[in-house]
Amino acid sequence: MIELTETGIEGLDDILNGGIVNNSTTLVSGNPGAGKSILGLQYIYNGVEQFDESGIFLSFEENEKDLRQAAHSIGLENWQDHVDSGRITVYDKQVLLRENDFSSSLELLLGELNDDDYERLVLDSLTMFKLFFDTEREQRTYLLKFTDILAENNLTTLMTNEQGAMFPETDITLENFLTDGNIYLLQTPTESGVNRYVWVAKMRKKNINTDIFPMEITTGGLTVHQNASAFSMMSDGESPL
Repeated sequence: MIELTETGIEGLDDILNGGIVNNSTTLVSGNPGAGKSILGLQYIYNGVEQFDESGIFLSFEENEKDLRQAAHSIGLENWQDHVDSGRITVYDKQVLLRENDFSSSLELLLGELNDDDYERLVLDSLTMFKLFFDTEREQRTYLLKFTDILAENNLTTLMTNEQGAMFPETDITLENFLTDGNIYLLQTPTESGVNRYVWVAKMRKKNINTDIFPMEITTGGLTVHQNASAFSMMSDGESPL
């Protein structure tokens, strides 16, 4: 039987048929402002609050103060308490980019990972992570190495990725093929703002609901609604992966 890690995000675990496969790495892609970092914050926070699972949040884009403010803005009121207690460990851009060398950052992280005290990890984002490397070959090599290390340490991981195109099938990158799952956060402009959607395109080892579902971001965070959207970017039977 496949063991699952629940995200604790309202509606998301339902369309994932219970959650994310344990010890896997899932790529969360979307345009700027789509909610990728919010999903990552909720995933780590819910691990502690709901499931007694500690987590590590790696941010290549924000400092620790910005993350704390973002968490509080969506109602994750105990975020700093969990950081202070060590249930949530944050490595922000000031730490991760200090040496401008991924090998140095990886050595720093391995000390935490080898303690075997964590079940969840978020890397936000791969877009900045890739700036460590000069070639796509290096990116691929280190990403594979890093995901193997995460799995060996029994971590269930979310990695966020900036998506340039509005339609996922026009912007498939190397990372989509190297990770175990792909979740897209989508936005379409309207006269009154934006409509938001979530689409789980792939999850190895398990069946998932591949419809596109509406979602919203409120002061309570990200919520997925169960009525499948009539909106679709793919023709029948077509998949980007």
